[in-house]
Order: sequence, then C-alpha cells, then structure tokens
Amino acid sequence: MNDPNPLAKSLQLLWDGLPPAKKGPKPKLTLERIVAAGVELADAEGLDSLSMRKLADRLDVGAMSLYRYVPSKTELLNLMLDAVSGPNDARKVSLEAGWRACLEAAGWGGRRLYLDHPWLLQVNWTRPVLGPNSLADMELLMTGLKDLPMTDQEKMSIITALDSYAVGTVRQEILWQNAPAETGMTDEEFWNHQLPILEEVMASGRFPSMAALSEDTFSGSWEDSFAFGLNLLLDGLEQKLNRRASEAG
Repeated sequence: MNDPNPLAKSLQLLWDGLPPAKKGPKPKLTLERIVAAGVELADAEGLDSLSMRKLADRLDVGAMSLYRYVPSKTELLNLMLDAVSGPNDARKVSLEAGWRACLEAAGWGGRRLYLDHPWLLQVNWTRPVLGPNSLADMELLMTGLKDLPMTDQEKMSIITALDSYAVGTVRQEILWQNAPAETGMTDEEFWNHQLPILEEVMASGRFPSMAALSEDTFSGSWEDSFAFGLNLLLDGLEQKLNRRASEAG
C-alpha cells in the first residue's frame, strides 16, 4: 500500500529531527553529521557517487545502521538540499539597503552556492521539499523586497530569473573548468589546433564582424562576466520600475 504522504518522513526529519533516543546506548550518529557527510561526499565526487553504502563507509558505520536514521537516499537528498540552502554571508545584506542591494547579494550568493556545490546542477529542484533553512533564505529575500513596488508574483519571477542566470553562468564555468580533463588538452592547446584554419577564414572576408573583434574580446574573467550580466538584469528592472512610475504619475 502506498504511503498517503510520501513526503512525510522528509518533512519530519527537516522540521522535527530524529525522534528522542530510547533507553540504551547513545546513538553513534547525529542527523547533522550524516547530512554534512552527504554534502561533503557529493561535493567531492558528484551526485552520481552518492549512495547510502558510500556514505556509511565515510561515516564508518554499517549501511543498515545508517537506515535507522535516514530511510533512503530520497530523504537524504532532501535534507542535503535544505542544509545548503540557508542564508549565507554572501546573501546577507542590510534590509535597509534597498531592493537592488538585496537582489545583487542574492545573485552573487547563488553563484557561490552552485560553485561550492556543483552537484546542485544535477538536481531537479523545481519542487523542493521546504525545510527551515530554505524557508529562512526565502524569508530573508522576500523581506528585502518588501518595498519593491511589484506584485508577489512578479517578485517571485524576478527571483526565478536571477537563479536561472546564476545556474546558467555557473554551468558554463564548470563545463569550461572540466574541459581539459575531458579532452586531454589545455585551453591554449585546443585553440592553437584551430588557429591555422581560423586565421585563413578570417582573412577571407567571409566573416568581417568576427574578424574585427578586438584581441581582448574573450579575456574577461568569469566574475567580470557575471557582474556585467547581473547589472544588466538589475538595470532592466530599474528601468521598468521607472517606466511604471512615470506612467502612473
């Protein structure tokens, strides 16, 4: 018979933690230690390497004893997602600083989150099981946007767009970082292999706009690129607010 609420165990562990220990020896593990070890394993080896058996080995316990704390990998992953979702230093900003500072902090905090935990890019996070950390993060963000003259639906759309931008740019950066190991070539070697044909076609006049690009076109850092795009998003939002105010006045 199917569980009437398949999320019940995850919600219980997220909000209430483990039930009080019965009489007898003190439990060897804590939920916090298990979740922290799961995050460390995923950070080091990727989500595909995360298994209850590997985690048990990392914690130096038997796999069956681990199931007494967390019943399956599903609950473990829900706990891990909430653990890394709490407000971090990069996302914290004075609530008096205004909506732009709040969103800027959220953007940089999102970038840091995905770079620190690349396995998050493998998770379907469109329907999160909400725990205290993830709700605290959203509470902080929505409080920072409380004076933004937009509807709650619009505010959530802004947050979604900001997160999508962080995800997309970090995914590109990680793919670039992984390319040498995947191809067996450094970045310099890769482009040097293409240089003869590229010089030939650029000199042919077939691609005048590309041939006219400045030498430093591709020399910017990932941080500079992220900052530029983030400012474009926030500038666009500010222009929209100014346009609304002008139309209302």
